[in-house]
Amino acid sequence: MARPEDIPQPTRDVVLNLPCPAFDTTPFVAGPPLSQRRIAIVTSAALIVRGDKPFAFGSGEARFIPADTAPGDLLLSHVSINFDRAGWQRDINVVYPIDRLRDLAALGEIGGVADTHYTVMGSTDPAAMDAAVDQIVGQLKQERIDSVLLTPV
Repeated sequence: MARPEDIPQPTRDVVLNLPCPAFDTTPFVAGPPLSQRRIAIVTSAALIVRGDKPFAFGSGEARFIPADTAPGDLLLSHVSINFDRAGWQRDINVVYPIDRLRDLAALGEIGGVADTHYTVMGSTDPAAMDAAVDQIVGQLKQERIDSVLLTPV
């Protein structure tokens, strides 16, 4: 993760002056044990399936990734001078830990892995993501997903 002093101007001022959203509710952690939960990945790595159009800078859209997508068919379209791609290039699980979730499911540590996972463009103004959030939440409910694993990039 980049420290503010490592981010060049004028990007540093933009990031430091972004408003932090306020929420009227508090998070909760009630629900079944982890061993009974189905888990989906939500990543801000702006992943695309090979052949899809890359995310535009500042895009507020969400993309859905079928769980059976081959790792070689996923590309990272996140663009930032603050992002080191070396980890991603060595191991997809750095930003999209699908293999680790499958391992945990096989061990019975989690109840299962979702059929669909989600990706957005990092460094996007949260106010531009309302429609994407609604899409993701709708699909999570449809698939009866209990939990998400957030992988910020």
